[in-house]
Amino acid sequence: MENLHDNRKLYQKSELFENQMKANPIEQFRDWFLDAQNHTAISEANAMCISTVEEDGCPRSRMVLLKAYTWEGFIFYTNYNSRKGKAIERTKRACLHFFWPPLERQVIIKAELERLPENLSDGYFAARPRGSQLGALVSPQSSEIPDREFLGEKLKELDQEYEGKEIPRPEYWGGFMARPYEIEFWQGRPNRLHDRILYSLTGDFDWQISRLAP
Repeated sequence: MENLHDNRKLYQKSELFENQMKANPIEQFRDWFLDAQNHTAISEANAMCISTVEEDGCPRSRMVLLKAYTWEGFIFYTNYNSRKGKAIERTKRACLHFFWPPLERQVIIKAELERLPENLSDGYFAARPRGSQLGALVSPQSSEIPDREFLGEKLKELDQEYEGKEIPRPEYWGGFMARPYEIEFWQGRPNRLHDRILYSLTGDFDWQISRLAP
């Protein structure tokens, strides 16, 4: 057994107080996201972990890329037939998690999810690089495949099939809008007494702010 007891760091880069927080968590997210985007040590500020609940009741997490955020929520794209897609369709909920270690910050978002309108998915798909468009057609995401060569051969076939042609968005691929009902902002602090500020959506669609113990 490898002992990791002494693998720890001191968090001391910033602090978080209620009087610093924006009234709307999307505004607060925007400020933190811009800090992460502009930080030279963070290469993909929009990388986020999405956790869904499988049919056996066990959560399943994976990394995806945030593609947009609005006053309504957070947008990402995926294969609707993938494990995450099926779990979202079944439960209509997911948890999004951003972690930016150089800033010693996390954001945890509990959200209700719905498919984006087809025209929005069409527009984003059309703007993707050709290789990414083909990849969406090639991969039966989350399905078992015989080997790596299966993907390579299928990619060659589709590349030839659509040579000089527009590649259509497959009907099983598109976007989700994650509409938040809880957003937690976490700032690392010394002695593990971290700052945790929680926004909770109330029945009249206002945001209530509270502090959680670390």
